[in-house]
Amino acid sequence: MSDPSGQDNSRRTLPEGLRRETLAVRTGLPRSQHGEHSEGLFLTTAYVQADAETSARKFANSEDFTYSRTSNPTVRSLEARMAALEGTEAAIATSTGMSAILLLGMGLLKAGDHVICSRSVFGSTINLFAKEFGKFGVETSFVSQTDLAEWRAAIKPTTKLFFAETPTNPLTEICDIRALADLAHGAGAILAVDNTYSTPALQRPTEMGADIVMHSATKYMDGQGRVMAGALCGPNKFIRDIFGPVLRTVGMTLAPFNAWVVLKGLETMALRMKAQSEQALAVARWLEARPEVARVYYPGLASHPQHELAMRQQSGQGGAVLSFDLKADAADAARAAAFHVIDSTRVVSIATNLGDTKTIITHPATTSHGRLTEAQRQAAGIGQGLIRLAVGLEHVDDICDDLARGLSTLRS
Repeated sequence: MSDPSGQDNSRRTLPEGLRRETLAVRTGLPRSQHGEHSEGLFLTTAYVQADAETSARKFANSEDFTYSRTSNPTVRSLEARMAALEGTEAAIATSTGMSAILLLGMGLLKAGDHVICSRSVFGSTINLFAKEFGKFGVETSFVSQTDLAEWRAAIKPTTKLFFAETPTNPLTEICDIRALADLAHGAGAILAVDNTYSTPALQRPTEMGADIVMHSATKYMDGQGRVMAGALCGPNKFIRDIFGPVLRTVGMTLAPFNAWVVLKGLETMALRMKAQSEQALAVARWLEARPEVARVYYPGLASHPQHELAMRQQSGQGGAVLSFDLKADAADAARAAAFHVIDSTRVVSIATNLGDTKTIITHPATTSHGRLTEAQRQAAGIGQGLIRLAVGLEHVDDICDDLARGLSTLRS
């Protein structure tokens, strides 16, 4: 493309071998004739065609811009950037992280198929597989996140998909991605990994054998708690050939404005993930020394059961989310103690999101996992005394001081 003066404003082809930090800033579609430096925001539902013949040709080619439910330049730029960061051939953006998992299931599964899923994943993910997909004849077996033998024992002739989230929400359990990939492929199944917690700044699951990477881009990819977004990253045989037609039909499309916001968030993601991981480690170490705390769940701690595996898979970083159990004799007492600590905060935010620059505190048993049965919560290890903390960018001493308001005033 060129501007009226004849100056070339097209985006130059990027050289091979660029690092992720550079790809997060530079990957995108060619600039328009105006030569904008920041990616353009295309708020349009439709695209004017030169003539009927052109319109017919473009509608026959799903890669062309015809209608924003199927394609949009801003969304396409985000997809290109996400694929570059995950090291995959392609990516497809969706309206939320949960809609990305819905798209995954709609594209890959049919009645009679079987899924194996970690029982430690996000509560809504459990409900989606167990209840919603179950309505349509898809069976799901939930197994231990960390016990490979349970995954192996759950395999059936109808197993089509392994689904893992690593680290898990909220207990930060780590699965061995490469071992799961080998197991899935040996059974003729596909491995999909939810990489929301780590992001490609810390972990690239496809480099360890995963077939598809799922994201709730609402979290660290946006990074400031502004918009909802999701994505699937993988090879063209899945992203373009399978998921693309499903998305065009069902319309779980990402809005251009949301895509633009996430594009901007990706430019600082590596810096934020490094800083927030360092902050989370400091808070986790502080909590581990508190007498009111029974256990801290954080992959960066040497006490974490999968610490060494996490350090190998996550570029030596523990991520920005931790959880901790309070000491209590009974469930009612544990819940009361957790509520006291949460309600005593004055700096951190009481909310259910994560991935923000502002620290967020929540009680998983009554929020993210509140719609599960008590049996499901117990199986997932979600007790009433568990508190999740998504560590932001405030001064680490202020975060610890805020937690201490409640911890230091708990009744013994």
